[in-house]
Amino acid sequence: MSEKIKKTEAEWRAQLTPAQFEVTRNKGTERAFTGAYHATKDPGTYRCVCCGEALFESEDKFDSGCGWPSFDQPIDKERIGYHEDRTHGMRRVEVTCARCDAHLGHVVPDGPPETTGTRYCINSLSLDLEAKEEGEG
Repeated sequence: MSEKIKKTEAEWRAQLTPAQFEVTRNKGTERAFTGAYHATKDPGTYRCVCCGEALFESEDKFDSGCGWPSFDQPIDKERIGYHEDRTHGMRRVEVTCARCDAHLGHVVPDGPPETTGTRYCINSLSLDLEAKEEGEG
């Protein structure tokens, strides 16, 4: 993992759009089926919108039907923070960027059984897709 990034609220607000700030810094959630990446199939690397850390690869993305981008695994589990979340009367596991603590979404054990069986349900607003050119490895 890269060096930990700490910024003030004002610095994050200056860097992010209001919607990105709400999701990544205030643990918000975008509405289902509205995010830029929920249905995209473009090849590339999904990076944290706050710090640029590479978090997920397009090869690990699948259509779960939930309305948010879903991945069966991160690039490296060390790049993800895992936290108990008991908000909204539920018991879930929140996932954050380990480098900058940006809220990404949640991880649940209902992913494809033929892969990891895990679904990382991630807000598009917390990601930035670095597209891979045709023929690029």
